[in-house]
Amino acid sequence: MSKKNKLVSKSGYEWKFGMVGGVTRVNIETAEDIAHLYELDQKLWTVLSCPVKGLEFDEKTLAMLDADKDGRLRVNEVVAAAEWLKKVLKDLGYVLQGKDSIAFADVQADTEEGRQVIDSARLILKALGLEKEEISLAEVTEYMAVFEEKCRAEYTAQNAEPFEPPFGEKSDEAEAAVNAVRSKVADYFMRCKLVQFDEEATAALDVQVERIAAISGSNLNDNLEEISTYPLARPGKEAMLPLAEGLNPAWKAAIVAVKDLAGLEGDSIGEEAWNELLGKVDAYMAWKAAGETAMNEAVAARLEEHSAAFAPVEKLLRLCRDFFTLLHNYVVFKDFYNRAPGTEAVFQAGQLYIDQRCCELCVKVTDMGKQLASAGLSGMYILYCHCVSKAGLGEMDIAAVVTAGDIRNFREGKNGVFYDRSGQDWDATVTKIVDNPISVGQAFWSPYRKFGNWVTDKINKSAEEKESKQFDDMTAKADTASTDLAVQAADGKPADAVAAPKPAFDIAKFAGIFAAIGLAVGAVGMALAAVAKFLVSAWYNPLIAIALVVVVVSGPSMLLAWLKLRKRNLGPVLNANGWAINSMVKVNTTFGALLTSVAKYPKVVGKDPLADKKMAWWKKCLIWIVVLALLALGVFKLTQHRWPWQPVPVVEEVEAAAEEAEAEATVAAEDIAVDEADLGTEEPVAE
Repeated sequence: MSKKNKLVSKSGYEWKFGMVGGVTRVNIETAEDIAHLYELDQKLWTVLSCPVKGLEFDEKTLAMLDADKDGRLRVNEVVAAAEWLKKVLKDLGYVLQGKDSIAFADVQADTEEGRQVIDSARLILKALGLEKEEISLAEVTEYMAVFEEKCRAEYTAQNAEPFEPPFGEKSDEAEAAVNAVRSKVADYFMRCKLVQFDEEATAALDVQVERIAAISGSNLNDNLEEISTYPLARPGKEAMLPLAEGLNPAWKAAIVAVKDLAGLEGDSIGEEAWNELLGKVDAYMAWKAAGETAMNEAVAARLEEHSAAFAPVEKLLRLCRDFFTLLHNYVVFKDFYNRAPGTEAVFQAGQLYIDQRCCELCVKVTDMGKQLASAGLSGMYILYCHCVSKAGLGEMDIAAVVTAGDIRNFREGKNGVFYDRSGQDWDATVTKIVDNPISVGQAFWSPYRKFGNWVTDKINKSAEEKESKQFDDMTAKADTASTDLAVQAADGKPADAVAAPKPAFDIAKFAGIFAAIGLAVGAVGMALAAVAKFLVSAWYNPLIAIALVVVVVSGPSMLLAWLKLRKRNLGPVLNANGWAINSMVKVNTTFGALLTSVAKYPKVVGKDPLADKKMAWWKKCLIWIVVLALLALGVFKLTQHRWPWQPVPVVEEVEAAAEEAEAEATVAAEDIAVDEADLGTEEPVAE
């Protein structure tokens, strides 16, 4: 490697640099690089700080490195972790392997930090009944789970308050059953109260026959979701909820389960008895919640006190597994630019499938307001989507960067499917679009697409206005006709007799308008004639004209796209998520093409039975001949005084003949002059 790729620190260590993503970055590849991390100038780090939560990285590892517990991981905390590893490991190269286990022989026993790790590891192995000279993160996790369970058991034995569960061993099941129907039962009793208030409202408060008729033609068993929205039972003044017969079929099983688990007697229950049942369930839930909260606090305190027993070895194992990956996503963005399968940056949340493409650069959004304020600075085409988990994992917003394909089908409200890093699918809906160029080729067609959309909108708007005006005119005429008929009936006179006379058309009033229109038409005609004359003056002029039109229309758009694509930067998107990005995170055209894959179809051989019928080839040729002939005639008419088939007047024939004779005489005189000049300059022949 040449000296141009190196930078020597004050201590004499040579840092090696390379180009990553179009930006010069330091290489962190060896154990020596990690050992000298404290010497690396902070101005050369790609990231100055990042959030601890919301990344595709073990949050517990990040929280362990966050020494000041402010929710952000900073440069000095990363350097402190590297310095601690130097005191614990005999060889920092062990970190490069990414293992989550370690042998005691690889730990420095002559340092305080190393001895703490070994003592902690031996304590854990002894508690698990294991005798060996190595430990893994799985064994530490197992020990922590066993210790936590032990703490919970001790707390329960020492602090359990006397409380008799309301339904014995079935109390938890009864609680779940009651909570499942709580809202529906409340709705039923409210309907009964309204019937007591006004008995005539009974029909309106019961299920509407029209709703049942709407689904009666289909399989009713497939419409349980619709049936479940009907009232729980028919409301009445007596306000007694049936517990078996007369229940909504979609809720009958749930009510019967409540009756059996709670030990209810009789065929119905009133609101007062139901509220007593709810009181028992609520008291049981409150007791469990209070006990759970107190126990969790007590166990957390015990774990905090006992953390010195397992924290050092857990920290070492987590750093051995995760630290090198962290450096690749913090000091440099190597994992982002590395397109090897299974290698992704910690901020990449998953893949969005939408409009026949897969967008791999998807980032979780933590603050939509900040995103929308800074996303335009990225120069990237971004789809902001709201995602809802089908597996009940909740909701989230993502920013998906589109770097390939066409954008004509994208709009707010378009649906797609998002797959997170664990493979879970989410329903994604586009909520906001940040429009920026995707490629120079797409920018070439952008003005024409926008013009076409503008024309389409104008035509639709004009058609709607004309339709509305026509309807208004028709209604106005109908109103006028009805008014005239009323006047005729009142006065006994014909409607025409009361109509006002129409004013006469004043030609002088519109003379100026006609003159202006004539001048405009003449100017346009002259311009078209000049253009047509230029086009027919040489065979290559039409090509020049087309090239000029393309340059004028598409040139600015393509130039702007080229400039933006060169500066496309993911930094503003990450900054809006709480990152402190210290360097450009470029997404150039070459790299961008790898971040979005577009569907490719093979060539299909065969006939489509539902394809539109194609026009015969001879009809197409005939149409093109007619169109070209009409265009040729139009150009000829613009450049000539008459049509080809019109006869030339006699006067014009004489003038044309005179002009032709004069031209021939001029040519003859020039030939004579040339001959005389040749004779005058001829050299004499030697005798």
